[in-house]
Amino acid sequence: MRFELGDEFEIVATAHNGQDAVDGVLLYNPDVLVIDISLPIMDGLQAVSLLKANHCRTRVLFVSLHEDADFFDAAFSAGALGYVTKARLSADLVIAIRQVLQGRKFVSPR
Repeated sequence: MRFELGDEFEIVATAHNGQDAVDGVLLYNPDVLVIDISLPIMDGLQAVSLLKANHCRTRVLFVSLHEDADFFDAAFSAGALGYVTKARLSADLVIAIRQVLQGRKFVSPR
């Protein structure tokens, strides 16, 4: 993902599991959290739900292999503003982050 983002966005932290993602958001308070649904220790949906329950204002963009509508619904129910499928990562990631930063929803076209 770093390659896809280029120099346009500042990456303040990376995480390898959901708990580290939660800890990083609480520590750095980023504008946008880009997170995968399928993560070890705590999945992305659980991590985002925990952040939202704690009134975290960081906007959320999920990136996932899953293209099933149930995953889209779960992501938005958890509090996400965007959902990018990994198949469309190169085409959609930067656009999605821009939309999410503006408070607008984004979903990769199927």
